[in-house]
Amino acid sequence: MLQVDYSGGCYRLVLDRPRKRNAINAEMLDALEAAVGAIPAQAGVVLLAARGPHFCAGLDLSEHQGRDAAQVFAISRRWQQVFGRLRDCGRPLVVALSGAVIGGGLELAALGHIRVADETTFYQLPEGRHGVFVGGGGSVSIARILGADRMGEMMLTGRRLEAEEGARLGLSHYLVPKGSARARAESLAARVLENAPLANWAIVAALPRIAEMGAGPGGFVESLTAAFTQTGPDVGQRIGQFLATGTKERADEIC
Repeated sequence: MLQVDYSGGCYRLVLDRPRKRNAINAEMLDALEAAVGAIPAQAGVVLLAARGPHFCAGLDLSEHQGRDAAQVFAISRRWQQVFGRLRDCGRPLVVALSGAVIGGGLELAALGHIRVADETTFYQLPEGRHGVFVGGGGSVSIARILGADRMGEMMLTGRRLEAEEGARLGLSHYLVPKGSARARAESLAARVLENAPLANWAIVAALPRIAEMGAGPGGFVESLTAAFTQTGPDVGQRIGQFLATGTKERADEIC
């Protein structure tokens, strides 16, 4: 259900149920939870991708039949728990998208701090047609990107957003040619690994929380975060290298 690989500071999770368009069933959710719990301490970035032409078609509806309200509630909370652990793992999450990014698949993709889509990608929220509601935290994560108004329209109509419109609305940060999303995601993950680890942590852990605060508390937490990161063990060396390089470049320009 899930391929897991670690090398060079990058922890890779690849959804591996291509015949079902990588729809998420109980077994895949268990595998994802176990993989997130096993992130190596030295991993600096997590990369999420999928095998086959489609990223994820969302909830496996074949498992949904015959459940009562209490069971659906419990399953939704479990999705939120697993997705929350991935979101809050303290590492930047880079996501490579292609083909179907539907329902719960969009909820999963929306966790990404960097989202790369190829031109085959399309997005849908068909919950209204199926008589269901998002359950993996999408009313927070997707609505934060699109706004509740536009998300609600997608759920009501079930309309399909193509890759270009999805990029324009913020569902992806990068739009690349067919078949190249994974390669671009790997390149971006390598770039992120060059950053100071404390800065990466602050960006993914503090920034979303500050954004939910008012100006006064948010500014205070921002200052605390800046004080914490900018006194990290390698910051002086990094800034010194930047200043030395910048001075040399300016001297070269003058010459």
